[in-house]
Amino acid sequence: MPNQEEYSEQLYAEDELLLQVKQAIAANHMPEVSIAPGYGRLLTLLAKLSGAADILEIGALGGYSGICLCRGMAAGGRLTSLELKPEYAALAERHLTQAGFGEAVEYRLGPALQSLEQLEAEGRRFDFFFIDADKENYPNYLEYAIRLGRPGALIAGDNIFLRGRTLNPEKNGPAVQAMRRFNEMIAGDPRLESTLLPAFDGLALARVK
Repeated sequence: MPNQEEYSEQLYAEDELLLQVKQAIAANHMPEVSIAPGYGRLLTLLAKLSGAADILEIGALGGYSGICLCRGMAAGGRLTSLELKPEYAALAERHLTQAGFGEAVEYRLGPALQSLEQLEAEGRRFDFFFIDADKENYPNYLEYAIRLGRPGALIAGDNIFLRGRTLNPEKNGPAVQAMRRFNEMIAGDPRLESTLLPAFDGLALARVK
C-alpha cells in the first residue's frame, strides 16, 4: 500500500524536464537532494498566487527548484540564485535556459552569507525566498530573508526534518541544532506568520508581516 506521498505523486504525470534535471544531477555525481516534486509544484503555485516578481533562491544545485520558481514568477520577474559551487550553478543555468528562463536568472557564486550581505548593501528587496542550502546557516538565512523581504514576502525552507534527525533527541550535531533553531524561529518570530508542512522531508512556510 502506498504512503501519502507516493499516492499523491501517482496522481501526476512525470514532468519530463524536471526528470531530465534529476537525471543530470545524478550523472554529474551531485547530491540527489532536489526538492520533492509535490513541494516543487507548491513553489510554483505560491509564486504565482503571490505575484512574486523578485525571487531569491539560496542553493541552486542543478536548477530543479529554480525552474519551479520561475514557472510561477510574474512576467518580467527575476530569479537571483546563490550557489557556492560554480559547476552546480553552470548546470542550473543550462537547465534554466533549456526551460526558457535563461534571461530571467542571475547567479551569484560563493558563500551565500557573503552574497546576502552584498545584496543587502545594494538595497535589494524580494517577494519570495527559497532556502535549500547548507543547513548550519539556515537561521542566518532566515534572518536575512526577513530583512530583505518586502511586506508580504513569502519564505520557504526545505528539509526541516533532516530525514528524521531533527525529531531524534539523540541527534545533536551542528546541522540538527541549527535546523531546530530555524524551525523555532519560523514558528515563534513575531515578524512572521507561518506553518510547517510535514510531508516528504518537511517544508517551512512563512509570510513576512
